[in-house]
Amino acid sequence: MAVNFEYYRIFYYVAKYRSMTQAAAALMSSQPNVTRVINNLENELGCRLIIRNNRGITLTAEGEQLYKHAAIAFEQLQRGEAELSQNAGLQSGILYIGASETALHGLLLPILRQFHEAYPAVRLKIFNYTTPQAINALKSGQIDFAVVTSPTKVSGSLQEIKLKTIHEILIASSSFTSLANKKLHLKELTQYPLISLAQNTRTYELYNKFYLDHGLEWEPDIEVATSDLILPMVKNSLGLGFIPAEFAQEALSKGEIIEIQLVEKTLDRTICLIQDTHHGLSIAARAMRDLLVEQVK
Repeated sequence: MAVNFEYYRIFYYVAKYRSMTQAAAALMSSQPNVTRVINNLENELGCRLIIRNNRGITLTAEGEQLYKHAAIAFEQLQRGEAELSQNAGLQSGILYIGASETALHGLLLPILRQFHEAYPAVRLKIFNYTTPQAINALKSGQIDFAVVTSPTKVSGSLQEIKLKTIHEILIASSSFTSLANKKLHLKELTQYPLISLAQNTRTYELYNKFYLDHGLEWEPDIEVATSDLILPMVKNSLGLGFIPAEFAQEALSKGEIIEIQLVEKTLDRTICLIQDTHHGLSIAARAMRDLLVEQVK
């Protein structure tokens, strides 16, 4: 039966206060209007809902039955409004972010700290993914957005926002000091072991193309799952590796590693935010996205 929803709202307040006058005050309406609506509702439903007497209002058996359901509905709606109000003030909520290792350490961590200090009630769920994994998680709705490194190869409803450029350098352990004072061609590196991210990553694809563009094959001797494993393996003389320059600064200053200069220009990459324009962001996700974009202007 398609009864006007407003009728049920007015009935809820009448039943709650057991008074037409108090219900009218709570609804900022008039008592005659409240009375009219209750009469209309009773006519629509074909039964008496309330009995008026000198002490106020008493619910009939049918009125009690309807009020039991109306109270559940309206109290749930009120809780929902309260939760939305809290979310709007970032006093609650959960933020889901997929991040690659390089993006996490190269940009995201200090901004996450800033966000958490500003909105401590918002829970953070950070998933460490390769770029392809993060994009797949975004497509399936598991995360709000992704912060990853290029190339992303996004299309369709996925939007890429460039946040920060990072320059990659080639590093080696101190046992390769004989290479420190000379410039090498890429083809000369084939005689040294190379360390790289695994084949299912955009980094592997990027360097494969980089080598192919110079007529060479990209054949790393050691493949690792995450970029943060390359530096310790280089330090332990397991091979040479390409990593973002800023990640190598501390180890370079301590003399734990050296930078190898190449004749060919090494790669620049971009940390990007990827969002699905077909899915709206939560209030918390929008706040975090805006903070990321603002910080890198």
